[in-house]
Amino acid sequence: MDRRHGAGTLERVLNSSWLRPLIFLVLLTVLWDVTVRVMAIPPYLVPAPKDVALALIDQWDTLLAAAVPTTLATLGGFALSVAFGIPISMLIAGSRTVEAYVYPLLVFSQSIPKVAIAPLFVVWFGFGIVPKVISAFLLGFFPIVVSAVQGFKSVDQEMMDLARSMKASRLQTFRMVSLPHALPAIFAGLKVSITLAVVGAVVGEFVGSNSGIGFVLQRSIGNFELPTMFAALIVLALIGVVLFWIIDVIERLAIPWHASQRHLVVATA
Repeated sequence: MDRRHGAGTLERVLNSSWLRPLIFLVLLTVLWDVTVRVMAIPPYLVPAPKDVALALIDQWDTLLAAAVPTTLATLGGFALSVAFGIPISMLIAGSRTVEAYVYPLLVFSQSIPKVAIAPLFVVWFGFGIVPKVISAFLLGFFPIVVSAVQGFKSVDQEMMDLARSMKASRLQTFRMVSLPHALPAIFAGLKVSITLAVVGAVVGEFVGSNSGIGFVLQRSIGNFELPTMFAALIVLALIGVVLFWIIDVIERLAIPWHASQRHLVVATA
């Protein structure tokens, strides 16, 4: 029994969702190191993984402190994206008139490079956290709107008719029919939005800031400190991964009935 239990535990570990990406990451790191050594790439072009790891260890406190304002700007922009994106998507999905007037303008706004207009936010709001939050909001807003509109439009009309036939109010219909059916699409948009919000916060820090991961990246590039730059990119990637994972956990708790979540439960069982 102990041997079978140990074999079952080993099998669950090998099939876990975190181990396979970790193995792939290790393989990429080994390939990176071998490529740098074989091709004799100079450190000022591409640093070796060892140098990046040393920079990450030596400057961990500095990078961790820089990650705080970047994370706060990301969360602020993401919160604004949710607060404005979901109500607007409800209006677009519920009214063809609103969709005809508003939706094309939203699509048009996405063709404007955020790097080009980010300096305006610095001029208008100064060098504080507000320009970074707005930049994160502009990048994270559109995916939520598109996904939520698709989710609300995909609600089965027969279910809506059934709710009306049972004399359910608009609020009850929204709470029991529209929102549950739209939640999978909404969470898909939230996952995209949170990663883009990280990018938006860094864009704001590039334009004008004296703190944050974007400031560290800009300073490192200017001083040709590539190991520090790569270490900052790793910290930035970790921020995105952690925030994405938090949204994923919330999704599992909010819609355990959805087919994708049932698949995850079966896979981890």
